[in-house]
Amino acid sequence: MAKYRKLSRTSSQRKALLRNQVSALIANGKIITTEARAKEVRKIVEPLIALAAKEVDNVETVKVKAKVARKDSNGKRVKEVVDGKRVTVYDEVEKEVKKDKPSRQHARRQIAAVLYNVTEVPAKAAGKKRNTKVLDLTAKLLDEVAPKYVSRNGGYTRIVKIGLRKGDAAMEVLLELV
Repeated sequence: MAKYRKLSRTSSQRKALLRNQVSALIANGKIITTEARAKEVRKIVEPLIALAAKEVDNVETVKVKAKVARKDSNGKRVKEVVDGKRVTVYDEVEKEVKKDKPSRQHARRQIAAVLYNVTEVPAKAAGKKRNTKVLDLTAKLLDEVAPKYVSRNGGYTRIVKIGLRKGDAAMEVLLELV
């Protein structure tokens, strides 16, 4: 019995297709695809979520001193003249920062090796570069998706059959995070 489906593609095309669909699933929470592709995507996504869920609370809080620019009531930086030059005034602030422990950092890198960067474009500015955002899917998986599944032992995705596709009569399914 085969370990994976070839999906009528070369290995590089297949890997790119699956990585793209995995990234879309993490970004959107659900995708519509063919049944064979959905079963292959599920094989990739489930271990990623399990890895992220295992590393949810593996952070330490560190206090850091940081220089922050002082701002006026309008939100602009306050400047003062020193030696004939206008210089921004900075205040020293103490912040608490979450720092990954080594095992979580390793998990973050393993996840990042699979996921693509996804660019989010607002609907009203479609086709333009203005106001686009690059989503950090690794952070989203570790911080938003994984905490939902900490108490769950697998079965993070659901496949719902939609029906046959009109063009080639392939079975289309909805693959979604539970």
